[in-house]
Amino acid sequence: MTRPGPDRGVHTVLTINGTRHELTLDPRTTLLDALRERLDLTGSKKGCDRGQCGACTVLVDGRRVNSCLLLAASAAGSEVTTVEGLADGDRLHPVQQAFLDHDAFQCGYCTPGQICSAVGALAELAEGRPSAVTPDVAAEPRWEAAEIRERMSGNLCRCGAYAHIVPAVMAAMDRSAGGAEPAPPAEPSPGVPAQMDGANR
Repeated sequence: MTRPGPDRGVHTVLTINGTRHELTLDPRTTLLDALRERLDLTGSKKGCDRGQCGACTVLVDGRRVNSCLLLAASAAGSEVTTVEGLADGDRLHPVQQAFLDHDAFQCGYCTPGQICSAVGALAELAEGRPSAVTPDVAAEPRWEAAEIRERMSGNLCRCGAYAHIVPAVMAAMDRSAGGAEPAPPAEPSPGVPAQMDGANR
C-alpha cells in the first residue's frame, strides 16, 4: 500500500521478514537504503550500487532481486526476505549451514547476497525453470555445478571464494532433495555466526 505523505514523501508499507513496517520515504529511496538506513537491517550490503555485484540481493516474493535497483515503494504489498530472515532463531537455513560447513566465505561482505541468491536459485531449480546453460529448456534442468555457476553468476566475490561456494550450494541442493524449501539441519546450531546474518556492517 502506497500513498502520498504530508511531507511529499510516500507512505509505504513494507513486509520484511514477516514484520510489517510503515514508513514515509522519499519516492527515490531504494529498497536497499530503506532496509539499511531506515530499518537497520544491514545484512544486505551496498557494493557497486549498480546491480552488478549482487551484494544487495534479497528475495521479493521468493524471487531474487538486486535491492539497490528496486524502489522501496515498488516492494509494497510484497513479502521481502533478507538474509536476517532466513534463519529460524539459532537454527540456520540449510544454505547458511552449507556455507559454514564448506567455508564458502572469506571476508563475508558478499556472503549475505550469495546466500539469498542461492536460496532463490535452488527454488528456481526446484520449479524447473531453465537457465542460459540448460541444454534443453523443455526438459527439467539438471541439478549440477554448471547450473549453479550460471545462476550464481550475478554475485561477485572479490576474495575469490568461488571454489567453495559451488560445493556449498550443491550440498544445500542435496539436502533439499528437489524441494524449494530445504529441510532444516538435524542438529540446531549453537548460534548464528556474524557473517551469516550480515552483522558485519
